[in-house]
Amino acid sequence: MKNKKLPTACKLTVVRQLCNYIPNHLVPKLARETGVDEQARTYDEWSHIVTLCYAQVTHSIGLNDVCDALQLNSGPLSAIRGATPPTRNNLSHANKVRDPRMAEKLFWAVYEHLGELSPNFVSGQAGRRFARKFKRTIHVVDSTTIQLIASCMDWAKHRRRKAAAKCHLRLDLQSFLPRFAIVDTAREADSKRAWELCAGIKEGEIVIFDRAYVDFEHLWDLQLRGVWWVTRAKENLQFEVVEKYPVKAGGKIVSDELVGLKNAGSQKAYPELLRRIVAWVEVDGKERLMTFLTNHLTWSAESVAELYRCRWRIEVFFKQIKQTLQLADFLGTSANAVRWQVWTALLVYLLLRYLAFLSDWSHSFSRLFALVRTGLWRKWDLLKLLARYGTAGGSFRYLGRPDQAFFPGFV
Repeated sequence: MKNKKLPTACKLTVVRQLCNYIPNHLVPKLARETGVDEQARTYDEWSHIVTLCYAQVTHSIGLNDVCDALQLNSGPLSAIRGATPPTRNNLSHANKVRDPRMAEKLFWAVYEHLGELSPNFVSGQAGRRFARKFKRTIHVVDSTTIQLIASCMDWAKHRRRKAAAKCHLRLDLQSFLPRFAIVDTAREADSKRAWELCAGIKEGEIVIFDRAYVDFEHLWDLQLRGVWWVTRAKENLQFEVVEKYPVKAGGKIVSDELVGLKNAGSQKAYPELLRRIVAWVEVDGKERLMTFLTNHLTWSAESVAELYRCRWRIEVFFKQIKQTLQLADFLGTSANAVRWQVWTALLVYLLLRYLAFLSDWSHSFSRLFALVRTGLWRKWDLLKLLARYGTAGGSFRYLGRPDQAFFPGFV
């Protein structure tokens, strides 16, 4: 009698099913655009992409790790559109000399392709996604630092004995997917990247960011473009109170004021009035007193504080990619190698989230990652496998609570 507990058989391996979501024409096309095809003689660009994706899913900790594993599985690997296993030298050289802009362009091209196949996947309108009750898009801007080894990565040094890369990201809260990203060294201040990160935000949308990204010239630019923003005020902010709004005694809101900037430079950069709100916000189970600024003058103070609390959702995103994907051990020490690995990590994250969307996955992202990694070379039907596991009770760690979908005072 057939054991019903076994996963459904399939003609394709799990890793091949995952790679099949990357369209056939994309990699050769982008390789020509970026000149990578001219550097791919014995080790083609498609094999390079598959190798780096495999390294992400398996947490390969070195060149020998990934090369030996693919050599031992060269048969099923060749079934993935003729991909070939690399030698240590080939992979090291490819990571060092090939233009990482190809990996960046590949991520956004696959993002657009999956959006065309499933519009609700990138819009976040289907499924149980955070803040899904809002018609307007909510963006969160932040950065994460990726620690590197200072002794062999001089290009990334930003302190005397420290080296790091930094990923600046704009996250769509509805879809929980990146909308813009910059991978660079950690030397440059966050506020200098704010203009690039927010350039694509449309009129009527909302952006939330920490005070590290506060630049009044940029905030004024967002105001002129009709973009609503919420951020934290810096401690040394100089302002004068124009009007005070009533607040409920004993509530979370301490003060709600309409203010103008006093500093001459700040006033010139942002000539209009701002909303300043002081409120108690729960962070990691503890109440903290925080001061917020926004250019929306009619939202309730509770909504502004709750909106900023949403900013911590991007920390969940960074935690997911750092704890599941391979962003701790790098396969090369050059700037190109690090960028290749970071963009490939984002690509694998995108593909796994698309699998979660198709299978209506309701568990944690780490469990999804573990299931795919466990059966990488097995010939199991991946969507049926995830659908079966996804219907059981789960921890729901990366989903928002139902009450987080409603903010008071929004129209």
